[in-house]
Amino acid sequence: MKPRTRKRVRRGLTVGVVTAALAGALALVMVWERGPVTVQVWVPDLSAEALGGKQAFDRRCAQCHGADARGSPIGPPLVHSTYQPRHHADVSFTLAVRRGVQAHHWRFGSMPPQPEVTAAEVEQITRYVRELQRANGVH
Repeated sequence: MKPRTRKRVRRGLTVGVVTAALAGALALVMVWERGPVTVQVWVPDLSAEALGGKQAFDRRCAQCHGADARGSPIGPPLVHSTYQPRHHADVSFTLAVRRGVQAHHWRFGSMPPQPEVTAAEVEQITRYVRELQRANGVH
């Protein structure tokens, strides 16, 4: 057998680096291409606080996130494993409303701040979304 030359080793490294870069780019595209997505949502009997949250959600959020947080052509579903409490704690809903969100999970674009939504409404909306998530196996 012939000993490996520097040229062969460099070529092998180059092919490996290019292959890894292409695989990484493909994985990024596959994640980024997850939009528009809608999901089936079963609505359980809601607590009083969650009922208030549903009313606030319908008024403030449904135009983008869809009825019952199932998603729409312009906003992601919130009843989705991406928003499970282990990945997005309740405070992330408050921060999203107050500061907006730079697009990073979906391809819908960034969410602007929603200053007209009160802190009490955000708390109720979060309760509503969490009850929907639990009822639909997202926890």
